[in-house]
Amino acid sequence: MQQDFWHQRWQENRIGFHQPQPNDYLIQYLPTLALQPHARILVPLSGKTLDIGWLLMQGFRVVAIELSPVAVHALMQQLKDDLGIVFEQKQLEACVHYHHPEIDLFVGDFFDVSNVEIGQIDAIYDRAALIALPPEMRARYAQHLIDITQGAVQLLVSYQYDQDSFQGPPFSVETEEIKQLYASQYSIRQLAHVELSEQHKGRQAQEKIWHLSR
Repeated sequence: MQQDFWHQRWQENRIGFHQPQPNDYLIQYLPTLALQPHARILVPLSGKTLDIGWLLMQGFRVVAIELSPVAVHALMQQLKDDLGIVFEQKQLEACVHYHHPEIDLFVGDFFDVSNVEIGQIDAIYDRAALIALPPEMRARYAQHLIDITQGAVQLLVSYQYDQDSFQGPPFSVETEEIKQLYASQYSIRQLAHVELSEQHKGRQAQEKIWHLSR
């Protein structure tokens, strides 16, 4: 999937994946990660999610990586309006870095961001990153995520349906693929299985919530 696809989606405001409130699964299942106060949480392919503001209000620090400047500028404005957060900007070799003591935003290609740039990560929250990527990109994504976080504990939300019925994104990611991607580095535990068929254009679909720990 080309970067132009996502840039166009944001420019045209075709962002049906954006939720107008913090995610219920995040609120319910984040405690299973047993994080310390002020833990630093990575949100990959973050968009302008309201989950980030919620995490900050719980006392956590956040690192977000997002391709679209449109999404990041909307997120920064939202954080300024809601929490009074103002960022310092720095141009890195492959991306733009917006910094505040409680949050770091990286604007650029996820695969260009290194562990040196993002620093220590205590946990990963992936609601819409893995399922946004086509099959040929998911193994590379999972490995890079492990590499830049040293395999930090992870809360993962997956989406599953008959891929032949819908082109995606979001893409269907089967349980077996999650195991193939992560079982070599993580102990994988399913926390919940939620049927969504009535909400997704007649497609029988499910969301699954996963706890991944070393």
